[in-house]
Formats: sequence, structure tokens, C-alpha cells
Amino acid sequence: MPAYIISDVTIRDQEAFQTYRSRAAASIAHYGGRYLVRGGQVDTLEGEWHPTPLIVVEFPDIEQARRWYASAEYAAALDVRDAALSRHLILVDGIAP
Repeated sequence: MPAYIISDVTIRDQEAFQTYRSRAAASIAHYGGRYLVRGGQVDTLEGEWHPTPLIVVEFPDIEQARRWYASAEYAAALDVRDAALSRHLILVDGIAP
């Protein structure tokens, strides 16, 4: 079953964010992930949640998503994360198509 990383990001530094983004994207692809949502307009339809930008990445399964998150490849992106952004990040198990 697919699994999803969902991230609600607040950008702190645009230059550091671009570095983080390129490193994260390479590591995601290396672990079989793909972006489903990468920024874009968010319209709150109900409630008080107002994320901008919102990022959704799909992995083949939850184990692969966990391997990515703990990987040396992603650690290179984490080196600049705190300068680049703050965020809320969750991992969600999907359902079979």
C-alpha cells in the first residue's frame, strides 16, 4: 500500500530553502517517492488550518518512506533544514488502490 509524507512548511530563508528542496527531491526520488503536491494555492474550506505551502509525497509503502526519512541521502537535506524552514511533518499509511 502506498504511504504519504505530508508537510506543512513555513519558509525561513529562500536561498537555504532552495538548497534543502533540491537535496530533498533527489533523496525522495532515490527512495521511490514522487511529489503529488509541491506548493500551490491552498484554500481552507473548513476549520482553522491554514498551511502554505503544503507538500505531499507518495512512497510505494510505509517502510520505504521510513527508510527515506532515516537515510543518509535525506540527512544531507536536513543539514540545512533549520535555516531553510520550519514545518509540521506526518507519515500516513494509504489504502490499496
